[in-house]
Amino acid sequence: MVDIDAAIGYVVAHGDPVERARLSFLRTRQAPPQHIVERIAAGQTAAGGWPASTDGVIPSVDATCFRLNELDDLGGLHGDVVDRALGWLASQQRMDGTWQEDESLAGEAPAWAMPGDPEATLYLTALAGFWFTVAEVEVNPHLENEPRYANTLQAAAGYFIAQLRPDGTWPSFLATGWHAAGLLHSQQFFYESARVQLVLGDRLPDMTPADIASMAAALRRVNLGDDWLLQEARKKLAATQRTDGGWDSAEGPIFDVNTTLTVLRACR
Repeated sequence: MVDIDAAIGYVVAHGDPVERARLSFLRTRQAPPQHIVERIAAGQTAAGGWPASTDGVIPSVDATCFRLNELDDLGGLHGDVVDRALGWLASQQRMDGTWQEDESLAGEAPAWAMPGDPEATLYLTALAGFWFTVAEVEVNPHLENEPRYANTLQAAAGYFIAQLRPDGTWPSFLATGWHAAGLLHSQQFFYESARVQLVLGDRLPDMTPADIASMAAALRRVNLGDDWLLQEARKKLAATQRTDGGWDSAEGPIFDVNTTLTVLRACR
């Protein structure tokens, strides 16, 4: 069983102010101090997206989704900041329903966000579609039955379904799968979503703790239920928790606190 108290202690000891505020909201639903949300919003460009680095000027699809994730952990998926972010993301969707990073970011983009790369395109499409699914209902709850971006989501889901192989796998990174499962489920492609989840279950034994945490948190966030996949994910997370209460990040120690927060999201 995951040691929640030890995980909380790790974030308190090693987290920065934003990460500790995320922890507070996850534990108690306490709204963060306004300056914490403003710290995230301060990096938003006039266009509505966030750049990939603090000194960048070109908005990034990947970075914008990461900031929406942070705001979600703070209960902050509402207001003009999020509205502008969704507007920017919608404006960046391509005619075939996909998202790609701006070509000017190719020199600094990681593999999963490389402009023009088919695997990166499918990943960013699933990622952006997932955060549209989550954020639009939060920012415009009165439009839940008539979402403003219905066509955006349908196009993204349709593109992903067209890429699904007969065995339920997809030609992209592992993380593409759990974001796509949430997107497809929200668009009522229940069969396709279930096929993706079955593949994720098959791959669970070889996943890193960071991947398992991200998968479980994403599936919980779109209310896919406390099913077999989430139960098995929690067992794996319990087995990989370190003695200091945290978990290893796939990107190095600097992101260990973020991974630990993701586990707490998955287990809350």
